[in-house]
Amino acid sequence: MRMRMVITYNRVMTSLLRAAGVCYSYAGAEVLHRVDAALAGGEITAIVGPNGSGKSTLVEILAGVRQPTDGRVERRGGVALVVQRARVPQTLPMTVRDAVAMGTWGSRTGRREAAHAVEVALDRVGMADLAGRSLHALSGGQRQRALVAQGIARDAEILLLDEPAAGLDAASRERMREILTIEAACGRAVGWVTHDDEDLAIADRVVHLAHGRRVM
Repeated sequence: MRMRMVITYNRVMTSLLRAAGVCYSYAGAEVLHRVDAALAGGEITAIVGPNGSGKSTLVEILAGVRQPTDGRVERRGGVALVVQRARVPQTLPMTVRDAVAMGTWGSRTGRREAAHAVEVALDRVGMADLAGRSLHALSGGQRQRALVAQGIARDAEILLLDEPAAGLDAASRERMREILTIEAACGRAVGWVTHDDEDLAIADRVVHLAHGRRVM
């Protein structure tokens, strides 16, 4: 049995993101209706529900990728969004380090500080030895860890993930849980769309959606 890494930090339970009465409609159809949610620093919030319940839409609204048709979202910190599968053309040459470095784009840090942030992020997800490998040559689990590293390199207080472990094997899913547990313990607010009962076991809070409404 694989042993879980346990690291203890001082956890500060400060609400870094709040959504109040969020609604969203698309092509005349209501996707979300009056959804409330809060993500606190130092905690993992699992966002669950059946397919079509509005989970991905909610995460995109929380991240600012979509704007709600009603309601509001308040953020107290930067946001990094990790999608389920990033689309990178096979013809585009990109190493793991290149992909992680994209997380520092737009930051006000200098080149040296940004490079250091990339190396730290690679180490945090256990990808330092693969930094020079092509992103296209990675396994599914490795690629998702690289995308999480991109979010870590951004040094955002809020980390949102849309089913980052979907389709991965058990070992890769366990590794993802370890990474997110550590990131939450470092003070980040982690919001995680998942269908996995083992993921729910490590969550501090749960946002359960059904038919676009929060039911728990």
